[in-house]
Amino acid sequence: MAHGAGGNDGGTGSFLIGLAMMIGGGYLLLNGIVVRPNFSMGSRVFGIGGVSITSGMVLIPFMFGVGIIFYNARKWIGWLLAGGSLMALIFGVIANMTLQLARMSAFDLIVILVLLVGGIGLFLRSLRNSN
Repeated sequence: MAHGAGGNDGGTGSFLIGLAMMIGGGYLLLNGIVVRPNFSMGSRVFGIGGVSITSGMVLIPFMFGVGIIFYNARKWIGWLLAGGSLMALIFGVIANMTLQLARMSAFDLIVILVLLVGGIGLFLRSLRNSN
């Protein structure tokens, strides 16, 4: 007895069509999102109490960490300072981004959502038994 997608009796055709619809809808949705950075060297990364930590301040422990690593790479404090500073900088960049949908017609948005959600439905239906 031949099995379909996922080892079940569900249709392989539904699986492939659903997968293609999901990929197409996901691509169109992500392609329709505009990312605008609001980050500069004076941007606020996060605040502790009433004090704002800026991205420039995050680079100070990074410099000390890199200096310690170059002096003695076995010192864990250097790796902690450099790694923690980089993580804080990346977190600050991501936290200060603005995501917006690009200008599109209602028809475009409906087509994108039907492709994405309909593809998910077909994909999941193909994975269950047809009994």
